[in-house]
Amino acid sequence: MVPTEQPRLSRDAILDRALTIADAGGVDALSVRRLARELGVTPMALYWHFENKEALLHALGDRLLAGIDLTLDARLPWPEQLRELVVSLTAVLRAHPSAAVLIGSLPDTASEHALRVIEIALDILRRAGFSPDEAAHVTRQIVRTTTSMVIAELGEAPTPGEPGADPREKESFLRSLPPAQFPRVIEAAGALSAPDDPETFYDLVIELILAGVEAAADRRRST
Repeated sequence: MVPTEQPRLSRDAILDRALTIADAGGVDALSVRRLARELGVTPMALYWHFENKEALLHALGDRLLAGIDLTLDARLPWPEQLRELVVSLTAVLRAHPSAAVLIGSLPDTASEHALRVIEIALDILRRAGFSPDEAAHVTRQIVRTTTSMVIAELGEAPTPGEPGADPREKESFLRSLPPAQFPRVIEAAGALSAPDDPETFYDLVIELILAGVEAAADRRRST
């Protein structure tokens, strides 16, 4: 009986498994050796597709960016177009938070999808009145802030017995502070002690990002 030839390992199959590993254990858990083992091949087989681990990580970041919806409604004013772009970017990062760090470290020249996202963001910001240099800086800051807020949500929860692990204990402590010194902390004790609601957290941060960009654009139009 002639043995059945195994299908050739594809680039997409490698990235699919790499993303699964990164989602489960973070980017640090992803190594060429582990990826090869889980795919049932030798590490050398992966080097046919990726020159090294850095190239693999860049390709994985590009895969994430491919999920951003770039079909913006041209009829909308620029702030709403920017909102659509930021919301889509946030949704992609939230779907793969452990791999979100790849977006912030992805070289612009290493990713076709990164260039497409940047082109659209720059066009929106140029129409808002920013200079080319300013638009570039704002785009970078939006990506950094969005990536940071997704990574922040992954912060380790307090372990049992750790100070502040019980929200009720933390709230009780905050309410026991001297009122003359910490009146605002005391009145916000409940909110400071409770875990962030993810949707409220993201909505607020996105609102702050967009408000900041709009305010900067307004200042440029008034000068």
